[in-house]
Amino acid sequence: MNSINLNITFEQYAGISELTLADRALCERSEQALLTSYSPYSKFRVGTAIRLASGEIILGSNQENLAYPSGLCAERVALFSIGSIYPDAVIESMAITAQTDNFEILKPVTSCGGCLQVMVEFERKQHAPIEVIFYCLNGEVLKVPSVKSLIPFAFVEDRLER
Repeated sequence: MNSINLNITFEQYAGISELTLADRALCERSEQALLTSYSPYSKFRVGTAIRLASGEIILGSNQENLAYPSGLCAERVALFSIGSIYPDAVIESMAITAQTDNFEILKPVTSCGGCLQVMVEFERKQHAPIEVIFYCLNGEVLKVPSVKSLIPFAFVEDRLER
């Protein structure tokens, strides 16, 4: 039996004012994405902004449905848009934020497992890491250098590519 320890390295900031101008702008665009959230059931809005290597920013927001499993998270809305409109684009970075009128969000909201798996697939496809910024409005920011560090046991089966 072997005992293996996994570590994750991330950066923690008190707020977006500590970020580079480019990262700060990406966080602000994720706030803009909140405006298009369709979340009448949970009242929990999520916005994502993704920066492509071309410099273009793509936005996504969560889209709920009365049949709950039929909705889609903000991250996947943005990523699938990129996949269909810009299939060969390289993603550099993405910022994710959330907001609700029901309570104050005090810590950055992280992506669900389904979104992380899709994010890993985009990293695999482009053979390059995607930096992820989890941004709490008026609060803390967490920044990871690669999605793979967030889901070390992502489903990967290379034989499916043959």
